[in-house]
Amino acid sequence: MSSETSTESHFTGGDLPPSGSDSLQPWQLFTLAGLIGATITVFLSRGQSPAAVILLSLAVFAAAAVGIAALRTVMPLTSKAAADTTQVLGGRTRAALEREKGLVLRSIKELEFDRAMGKVSEKDFTEMSARLRARAARLMRQLDAGAGYREQIEREIERRIGKAEVVLGVCASCATKNDPDARFCKGCGKSMEKPS
Repeated sequence: MSSETSTESHFTGGDLPPSGSDSLQPWQLFTLAGLIGATITVFLSRGQSPAAVILLSLAVFAAAAVGIAALRTVMPLTSKAAADTTQVLGGRTRAALEREKGLVLRSIKELEFDRAMGKVSEKDFTEMSARLRARAARLMRQLDAGAGYREQIEREIERRIGKAEVVLGVCASCATKNDPDARFCKGCGKSMEKPS
């Protein structure tokens, strides 16, 4: 797989503009089909009892709802989400950003190798390298924006609980810092429980 193919397949999703919201969405098509189907059912079932007409209309709406549910199930599997819209909210999203950053940096190395081997022209190298480096910079900014969460959480815990209780994780024998709920010291193995 050449670097041109790998870079194009990985990064065109993030560089494309989002689709316009003024176009007809697929779920709207199912809703419209349900309304039209229910209207046709009402006209075709003249002479039937009102309960039968209502049940037939409900069956058409249920079919439209099943179509919408099937669409919602299949759409995430077929569409590519833009990576720029993800927010650093937790470890899983951060891991995805780290993985993508690794792919971008690896693609830059492959591109430099392909240029050195003469597989990529200087013009193509300049264009693709600039795009990849800009993508890497955006990913690094996203990762740096969420880097201080652990420190903020630890400061908040210290503020709320107090330093006296945080010191409970320090071994009296060897002064090794352990987890607050540790029963034995990870440095010397002695019991961390206070004598009663």
